[in-house]
Amino acid sequence: MNDGRAAGKATGRIPLLAYALPAAPLAALGLPLYALVPTYYTETIGLPIAAVGWVLLAIRLFDALTDPATGYVADRIAPSFGRRRSLFALSLPLCALSALMLYWPPADAGLGYLGGWGLVLSLAFTLATVPYSAWGAELLADYHGRTGVTATREALTLLGTLVAIALPFAIGFEQPGFSGLAMLGLLIAVLLPVFGLVALWRVPEPANATRAPLPLGAALRALAANRPFLRLIAAFLLNGLANGIPATMFLYFVSARLALPDWRGPLLFLYFLCGVAGVPLAVFVARRLGKHRAWALAMIGACLVFALSPLLAPGSLGGFAAICAVTGVCLGFDLALPASIQADVIDADTADSGEQRSGFYFAAWGLATKLALALSAGLVFPVLSAAGFDPAPSAQNDATALFWLALLYAWVPIALKAMAIALMWNFPLDERVQAALRARIG
Repeated sequence: MNDGRAAGKATGRIPLLAYALPAAPLAALGLPLYALVPTYYTETIGLPIAAVGWVLLAIRLFDALTDPATGYVADRIAPSFGRRRSLFALSLPLCALSALMLYWPPADAGLGYLGGWGLVLSLAFTLATVPYSAWGAELLADYHGRTGVTATREALTLLGTLVAIALPFAIGFEQPGFSGLAMLGLLIAVLLPVFGLVALWRVPEPANATRAPLPLGAALRALAANRPFLRLIAAFLLNGLANGIPATMFLYFVSARLALPDWRGPLLFLYFLCGVAGVPLAVFVARRLGKHRAWALAMIGACLVFALSPLLAPGSLGGFAAICAVTGVCLGFDLALPASIQADVIDADTADSGEQRSGFYFAAWGLATKLALALSAGLVFPVLSAAGFDPAPSAQNDATALFWLALLYAWVPIALKAMAIALMWNFPLDERVQAALRARIG
């Protein structure tokens, strides 16, 4: 394998593809915890919806400890194999085991089983994604080249997401035991170690640009003083919550509000398929308008289209499919651009502090992602329960419950996206500023 200390400010197509490969099974590992597990554990196993929401929130609170700890360790260790690659390699068997256990539960699994294996999966996912993201941020140093790295990775992320959607629905997960969700867990347990080893074999880890490591207190003060990062992560958290709420409620909205239960899988597949098309479009627009402005325009487009969702009558398959298609394209911008901007704001910290702390920054990034998704379930599910919403497939929900379902699904996310747009429209770190930062870093 390549030496972990190998330097390089560019990467060819083969190493870039090899780096991106693990993103597909990682996406298939992460998405079901929010989009499918709540539905499976409430509808199929029969756990109470409010309790499942609280369990998922507790898992994300656990991340408040593990994410920054992982990021700190990822920046401070110095094995010969590479600080990013070493932690990533250690995560692979734990990810495989937790995928099998959580996505293939026994028929009598309770809240303790969900919570216990959810914690293990969450820890394994953190150990994989924090160093993996930091590794990608350091592969290339130029403003638009980084967008190419994140775009390739996120395109594979979306392909993994499509598999995570199609497989459970194709096989079915309405019955306990070996379901489509269990088959997905088995596939992840096989492919993630294989693809991970390919990345470790073919992709070098660039040399550490740290000049002088900072004590923890000074490192935290430097992060708090990085105003572009604080602005970006606030926007990312708001937009992540805006995306997480409808993602968590998608299956319920299509079944109960639109009365299209048989179309849940195909519509979700369409949404993420259009996300794949949105990734190269995001790269194209970002090269012409800048990354932050391209992202803001995509969020505006998503708001305008998504506002129509609650106005659809039951059975409006064509109208909702069109909404899924347009917002799916906008999702490609959400995936390709913010992570590329994140690599730029890390340059601001490296130039000022003298320490390259991509792991710590991406730990904060991952924590914001998980917090947004956890708040989606932890806040929305109890509100739905209080409104009288029943997630059972045969339930007949009244007008009040369906009103709250539509309100939470569409209009609350639009308000959150509006705040994210306000933060990003005039973002101060553009291509010119980033080039100056790289010149300071050397």
